[in-house]
Amino acid sequence: MSTLHVLSHSPFGDDRLNSCLRLIGAHDALLLSGDAAYALQPGTAPFTALITRGVKTYVLAEDAQARAIVVPDWAEAVDYPAFVELSIHHDKVNSWL
Repeated sequence: MSTLHVLSHSPFGDDRLNSCLRLIGAHDALLLSGDAAYALQPGTAPFTALITRGVKTYVLAEDAQARAIVVPDWAEAVDYPAFVELSIHHDKVNSWL
């Protein structure tokens, strides 16, 4: 069973990203939206944590663009229709509120 984990809060304001990374499974994926897109800033602890864990990572394209975040090669920028497809593809969706 796979889960799409959705984060929308900045990884610099609390520990949601680290908590998520501790629970994320091999078949799971992570979607960054809103301020969570800041996790893709090179040279930061969240960026390193995502690389180290090798998590399949997506980011909402408009949120990355709004924050001038360059999406690294190992992550995929998606639009809202693709977000819906990801939600359908996974067995569960867990929003880290």
